[in-house]
Amino acid sequence: MNLLVHRIPATLALLAVFTFAPGGRAEADEWVQLFNGKDLSGWKVKITGYELGDNYANTFRVEDGVLKVAYDGYEKFDGKFGHIFYEKPFSHYILRVEYRFVGEQTPGGPSWAFRNSGIMIHGQSPESMAKEQDFPVSIEVQLLGGGGQGDRPTANVCTPGTHFVQDGKLITRHCNSSSSKTYHGDQWVTVEVEVHGNKLIRHRVNGEQVFEYGEPQLDPNDADAKKLIKDGQVMLEGGSISLQSESHPCEFRKVEIKVLEE
Repeated sequence: MNLLVHRIPATLALLAVFTFAPGGRAEADEWVQLFNGKDLSGWKVKITGYELGDNYANTFRVEDGVLKVAYDGYEKFDGKFGHIFYEKPFSHYILRVEYRFVGEQTPGGPSWAFRNSGIMIHGQSPESMAKEQDFPVSIEVQLLGGGGQGDRPTANVCTPGTHFVQDGKLITRHCNSSSSKTYHGDQWVTVEVEVHGNKLIRHRVNGEQVFEYGEPQLDPNDADAKKLIKDGQVMLEGGSISLQSESHPCEFRKVEIKVLEE
């Protein structure tokens, strides 16, 4: 099967994992706050090695109106990768997130996770993840902070269990750099992700477009993705949205969405 050109409609089996929100969506041009600034209402936590809903060491918390990823309850990171999922999946939308990195990386965190987090889109449901699974099968809008010198772009694309198409080519490389600037220090950065189902995805940083691609799809060679493939169906039309914890403290002060007409 040619994954590059063979577009396949979703099956009921795949929709059991990638279910789209029913009625009650926002009207066009209406921004809806997914994070209410008060608590974690509407969100579900999944941390590697723990059951869904177990927010180990209060990793995800709300303080002073900010959603924080914090590790003051950790002695060592020990591979406890975490994700906090919004309760409803989406397919066509613009997601806007304001984030920043703060403090020092948690002892035991991998070197690549320094000032590293992410927005996972087109993801599997948290309920479908294995207890020991590190990352949801998804497209990751990778968020990176600079280390004080050198280039380190943000709003990159990483692909846990997935591939995508860019300029007519199937991209199988795991992480792919955007054209964004590097943001050092603890400054707030705004990332927008414009998603049109399976057709087109754009990343913008502080209003500037830095990445464009399409045809997100499951990787048939990935062990976690294989569990989600039914009857050869690999194309992703939508899915869950989640924010990462990867060992470096970070904060999100805005997470909002504008649902688009399909």
